[in-house]
Amino acid sequence: MTESVNPEPTPEQAALFARVRRMMLIAGLTTALAVAAVLIAIGYRVFRAEGSRPAADVTATLPKGARITATAVTDDRLVVTLDVGGSVQIRTFDLHSLRPAGTLTFASEP
Repeated sequence: MTESVNPEPTPEQAALFARVRRMMLIAGLTTALAVAAVLIAIGYRVFRAEGSRPAADVTATLPKGARITATAVTDDRLVVTLDVGGSVQIRTFDLHSLRPAGTLTFASEP
């Protein structure tokens, strides 16, 4: 049986092989860095999440004769617009605890 013998690479071939190895090393490190960045982002979001909270049963009392005309939700606030006897009132609540955060009343100038 004959054995195949690999001839020694020429200097140009050796330089090409070294260049390809260097490029593959750069590509591998870049890929590893990208995967690490994605895993860090996922981990950050998982551990920074506030988790699910049990639903709170809250009853907000409105003034007599008040009507809710609009509601809106922002990042961490619940906004309720009320019509109270012809004047407009905006009440805000903390979205997580549903506690009142503020009231804004509009009145007409006399």
